[in-house]
Amino acid sequence: MRSSSDAGSRPGKVDSAKEDIPERHGSRSPGTLKVIGLGPGNSDYLTPSARHALKEADVIVGYKGYIELIDTDILQDKNVISTGMRGEIERCLKAIDAAMAGKKTVVVSSGDPGIYGMAGLVMELLHEKNLLHKVEVEIIPGIPALSAAASLLGAPLMHDFAVVSLSDLLTPWEVIKKRLITALEADFVIVIYNPRSRKRNWQLSEALKLVIEYRGGAVPVGIVRNAARTDQQVSVVRADQVDAESIDMLTILFVGNSKTRQRGEFMVTPRGYLDKYGHR
Repeated sequence: MRSSSDAGSRPGKVDSAKEDIPERHGSRSPGTLKVIGLGPGNSDYLTPSARHALKEADVIVGYKGYIELIDTDILQDKNVISTGMRGEIERCLKAIDAAMAGKKTVVVSSGDPGIYGMAGLVMELLHEKNLLHKVEVEIIPGIPALSAAASLLGAPLMHDFAVVSLSDLLTPWEVIKKRLITALEADFVIVIYNPRSRKRNWQLSEALKLVIEYRGGAVPVGIVRNAARTDQQVSVVRADQVDAESIDMLTILFVGNSKTRQRGEFMVTPRGYLDKYGHR
């Protein structure tokens, strides 16, 4: 396992200044609503567009763990609205209210807001409230966690791949299982998000059983925890050597396809250039 204690500096905790936002949309001109991706966590990977949106914002809304990833100097003099887990709808509604009250409002997600982030929920709520035409909305992409994690493993995603979340909070396990089996049968490299939590502690073991059944125990699996954050950890092991008990929600797994190989400390899925063209 490779680890790093200086992969990225995590800002200290920021007290959330929860200020009441008018819940009824008055006659004031609407502000703006931007949904941004913070990237994997290291401020070096925050895009210029996302940083600019944060600096220009009157109101910043997000999960408290993600708010802590933002540099404290950016948060100064901002109205910061944060909630814990499962407060997504509450947060997005407050952001919409703030934008309709004329505020420059930013909703933050980790990674990219359009990949298991808040972009979809914001758009759904705006549509439900018939507000899509009344507020200026912009989705600002970020570097996805899977891209940061893949770079640490080397080159695991050089060919077709599928991304599957093992969280059954919003998706039934039978649907997740069917998607996993389909991806395994199709020989996709598989990226696994949300592999295991304290309460959801059995799904990963079941997923690994499927991996071994369809791909064999020797297929390489890349394991990345805290990609581009403090205490970053990276390893490549055989599927039958994965310690499910050591995996948590800060971890992403990469299951190789039939061509994926471990090369030293790295994981490589060939694109096919050498097979087709050879080399001198």
